[in-house]
Amino acid sequence: MSTTVGPPVRIRLEASSFCNLRCPLCPTATGEIHRQAVSGGFLNFENFRKLLDDNPGLKSIELSNWGEIFLNPALLGMLELAHQRGVKLTAENGVNLNKVRPEVLEGLVKYQFRRLTCSIDGASEETYSIYRVRGKFANVIANIRKINELKQLYRSPFPELVWKFVVFGHNEHELPVAFEMARELGMHFFPTVNNWDSNYSPVRDREAVRAATGMHATTVDEYYALNDKPYDAYLCHQLWDDPQINWDGKVLGCCVNSWGDFGGNAFRDGLRASVNTEQIMYGRAMLLGRAPPRGDIPCTECHVYKEMHQRGQWLDRGTRHALKSISWNFYRRRAHRWIPRRTKRALKLIHWHFRRAQRRLPRRT
Repeated sequence: MSTTVGPPVRIRLEASSFCNLRCPLCPTATGEIHRQAVSGGFLNFENFRKLLDDNPGLKSIELSNWGEIFLNPALLGMLELAHQRGVKLTAENGVNLNKVRPEVLEGLVKYQFRRLTCSIDGASEETYSIYRVRGKFANVIANIRKINELKQLYRSPFPELVWKFVVFGHNEHELPVAFEMARELGMHFFPTVNNWDSNYSPVRDREAVRAATGMHATTVDEYYALNDKPYDAYLCHQLWDDPQINWDGKVLGCCVNSWGDFGGNAFRDGLRASVNTEQIMYGRAMLLGRAPPRGDIPCTECHVYKEMHQRGQWLDRGTRHALKSISWNFYRRRAHRWIPRRTKRALKLIHWHFRRAQRRLPRRT
């Protein structure tokens, strides 16, 4: 497997590293992000234009990462320009959707923003505000309803809306209500585990959460025990498939890395050259198990790489990964629209019980 990549077709490009909320576990809220390589800033419109001008092969850009994209004052112009160039924009990492200008809400629909993941950890003001500090549940729901009105006005299916629900002990009781609200709002419901700190508001009734969500693991530790790998190990593939670019052009490689860059700058050096520096190629070799850790490579400090290195379990970039990527993209883009929600939850539960049974079987020697 090569450690170089061709002209990127998909990238991740931070639109804003600032956020208006103060979520307790988030390094953006504590200011840690702004003291590291990410620092504080907005993606500049002219840099965005030049990136599209110089890379006509770009097809898809993910705009969300550490901050709230809607704080960027130039966002509306970027939506329009990307639409004119045929570049699909998404915010699948997540937005809080608390404060959005009316013209930007309309722009999401008018310029066919593809997919918007909304982080909503509760189904009431009281529960939502426990973690989404400074957020207003009513504002988020009002903005979602406005988007739906605009979708009807423009007769557009875009943006597809996702309700991302991080499951905590303080909100697990509202999972059924949130699921029904998401259905009423025409949103895909996506429950997920707290992968920052398992000691913060831990899940109280794991079996009830599994039954309500279809999740096979309710904590990152449980995920590790079932899958024999870190919860976010799949993100390492971003160094090849959709590398993370900071708002100022620095190449971070993946969406987890905030502490260092790989030496290249997409705005200064050109996109293809910046994602093929000596440092990032060495980093890819490390993830494949072909090179030892090195101090100037951000991966060396990453908990995922440290676990890989300790266990000698390296990233799989072979046929298996390719098939999983194709099947997942097909499910996410097409098949999930056809499968009833109850069936999805049932399939997830079957998968979880199967994996648990597998773990109980004796290993072959």
